[in-house]
Amino acid sequence: MPQTDNSNLTDLFASRRYFRKFEAILLHMARVAGVMEVEGQLRRDEVNILTRYASALNFTFRALSYKYLLVGRDTGRYFGSLNIDTRESGFPASDEILSMANDAQQAERHLAQMPSEADLKSQMVGVILGERKIPTKLQFALSQRLYYEELLRGDLFWARNDPEAIWQGNDDQRRKFLIHWAVYDSQINLPVIYMMELEDTGKVALPKDQRRWPEVQAHLMAQGLAGLKLMTIAKGFDEDFDDLHPKRLRRFHVGPMYSDAFTKQSGPMADVLSQARAPAGQDWALVWTEEELQSERVIEERQGWFSTVEREVFALDPFAGRGAETGATRMERSIILPQRPYQALEELDPPGFASVRKFVVSPQGRVLRY
Repeated sequence: MPQTDNSNLTDLFASRRYFRKFEAILLHMARVAGVMEVEGQLRRDEVNILTRYASALNFTFRALSYKYLLVGRDTGRYFGSLNIDTRESGFPASDEILSMANDAQQAERHLAQMPSEADLKSQMVGVILGERKIPTKLQFALSQRLYYEELLRGDLFWARNDPEAIWQGNDDQRRKFLIHWAVYDSQINLPVIYMMELEDTGKVALPKDQRRWPEVQAHLMAQGLAGLKLMTIAKGFDEDFDDLHPKRLRRFHVGPMYSDAFTKQSGPMADVLSQARAPAGQDWALVWTEEELQSERVIEERQGWFSTVEREVFALDPFAGRGAETGATRMERSIILPQRPYQALEELDPPGFASVRKFVVSPQGRVLRY
């Protein structure tokens, strides 16, 4: 397991800057998906999936921002502070996501025991006018109410986001589905999104099959670790489900996020962000890695005495033997960054970045591909 350096954001203003930064970054991530659609690298349904997960991540960060809204202030009790991975990812530590899921299960009970938002605000006015004090404890109570309300609204990015199937049509009596799921990988503290295109030759359509669909969901969630190669995931799935044929498997790693203010990066990115001297809110870069595995052809294997089953033969990256190393047909890295860090990157021209796709965010929020 990779070694990570975790750090707590105990300063009120640093914590709020961190959440504002990610709110902007996740909005840019959705815009990058739109640019990739225009360039023909993503289909509309794939853009919708990525945008949905970006939105879920944004809701997760919003909920955490309410939870830690009063960090560093005397709230009358110790409530902790946001724990982030400052070395490997720049994202919150996975324990934060797991704790949030536990809080969501008890959100209704907590809200039932809390005063309403109107009551809390009325009490605040009373403290300000009557006692001439800042009503910190009441502000804290309101922040926790907003946190639990956000959890109840749902549509957040959880540690496990179970598979969903989208029908893609029929071809030669075969149903086609696009399955997507996502995890917050605890080994690398990063969101990881999966998409699998498959053909279904079963008697009942996969999402309506009460036997196969739960098995498929459980199988895919058990394989949702960044350390597993796509080849391992796809072959295991192909061998476990004789009437489901995976044709294409993709994995998107969202992150790491680098920032001079919050992470301890080393190497080229440290030099780029240091030289950029970008103002607050623009001193960041987000890496986005896409892996893809495609089926090359189909072979038939004997099963029992009288039947055969189809098995996929997957194509590996043919260049310099990298396919065996990566377990993928293709792997491509992208980086999203504001103009100032991009200019520093171009000036320094560090090795290894020539093949990285660069998406640059203008001061007006437009995303351009370079």
